[in-house]
Amino acid sequence: MQLIPVILAGGIGSRLWPASRASHPKPFIPLPDGETLIQKTFARACSLEGVEEILTVTNQELYFKTEDEYQKFKNKACLQSFILEPFGRNTAAAITSAALHLQTVHGSDTQLLVLAADHLIKNQQAFTEAVTRARNLAAENWLVTFGIEPDSPESGFGYIEADREKTLKGGMVVKKFVEKPDLQTAKLYFESGNYFWNSGMFCFRIGSLIDELANHSPEIINSVHSTLRNSRLCTSENHRSIKLNADIFATVPDISIDYALMEKSSKVATVPCNIDWCDVGSWTTMGKLSTSDSNNNFLEGEVITHSAKNNIVQSHDRLTALVGVEDLIIVDTPDALLVANKNKDQEVKHIVNQLKENAHEAHFSHRKAHRPWGTYTVLEEGERFKIKRIAVKPGASLSLQMHHHRSEHWVVVSGMARIVNGNHEILLGTNESTYIAAGNKHRLENPGIIELVLIEIQSGDYLGEDDIVRFEDNYGRSE
Repeated sequence: MQLIPVILAGGIGSRLWPASRASHPKPFIPLPDGETLIQKTFARACSLEGVEEILTVTNQELYFKTEDEYQKFKNKACLQSFILEPFGRNTAAAITSAALHLQTVHGSDTQLLVLAADHLIKNQQAFTEAVTRARNLAAENWLVTFGIEPDSPESGFGYIEADREKTLKGGMVVKKFVEKPDLQTAKLYFESGNYFWNSGMFCFRIGSLIDELANHSPEIINSVHSTLRNSRLCTSENHRSIKLNADIFATVPDISIDYALMEKSSKVATVPCNIDWCDVGSWTTMGKLSTSDSNNNFLEGEVITHSAKNNIVQSHDRLTALVGVEDLIIVDTPDALLVANKNKDQEVKHIVNQLKENAHEAHFSHRKAHRPWGTYTVLEEGERFKIKRIAVKPGASLSLQMHHHRSEHWVVVSGMARIVNGNHEILLGTNESTYIAAGNKHRLENPGIIELVLIEIQSGDYLGEDDIVRFEDNYGRSE
């Protein structure tokens, strides 16, 4: 049977704010070794024998960012395919859309290996062995979940209770799923030996998954079927993507695959495994990926300490000094600073909820924003002006566009710029500039082989990012 890994990249990771934002979520945060979680997940999937395609389910706004992350693996032979959601509808919708789409392409006997984009797994050999056991069970029509053998009581994870009287070759029948327990209950689970952490990873034969969904959650099957029938499919020799219809996708129940199916089906098995698995879900967990100093401080960036211990600090943009403090989490970014007690690391999400309720920009994006063509960073802004650093990838171009309320002055810092400004096309090199009046159609392109960097100075009555009319665009964003 063919195996297709399906990477789910939909979560924000609110407990890792301010590094994680809605437009730059947890899977894209660089770890201390320089790689991101989504890169590690893709590499893990690529390393499995016989994998010829990897499907990623993610938000439409993260599509080009995800492709950039995968560029490191461009020499891999496997096809990259995508399902692009207009908004998240939880894991049942994501997994069902992947299954129904891949059924039409590869057939019902194809097996899916569902992986979360934000998990860290350090023991690749043990992971590969667990996948082999899961595939054998999936071939017998079991819906397989990966149960992580706990090494301590943990109240931050859901649990799977296995029925040790119903053993299978390579696994056990699942007795029930359990929500995140309190610490005392978690200790009882740990001591019993019958409970495993629910990893959120699965292996299914497509036909078995769809049959069980049709039996237990037909409304999900029907609404996702309708969404796919009315969605846009783009294909090429080594690429395939589906942009889901937003209006119909909104009718899909917002529910996890555990609630929709796994807790209802009698055909669920678990493969217990010890794969050095880590759900990087808090700053305490993230901090421990770094090396600690003699006082058990985990430090990233330019950080100096005096009489400080048991702290986690991430500060890449400026010097941070700690004096006489203990058990703190300090995360410094250009537009937000987090200071928290290590014992309260799970409560960072409440700050994110407040920012979201207040429509604060720090919930959604960083000062550095990623676009299909490159990045821009807001350097300074005030009344009637904004200054940006714009970096355009070689061969990339912004859309042909126009602004109603703002004018722009562009100064090239490095590289070469080809610019359409009204009826004129010009080439600009280092230290050259041009002025674009409000209402002028304009376009910026990098025709060179090195990155183009320029400074943009905006002025006008309104400087919001929504003051843009696109006439032509290489990335499907034109009106």
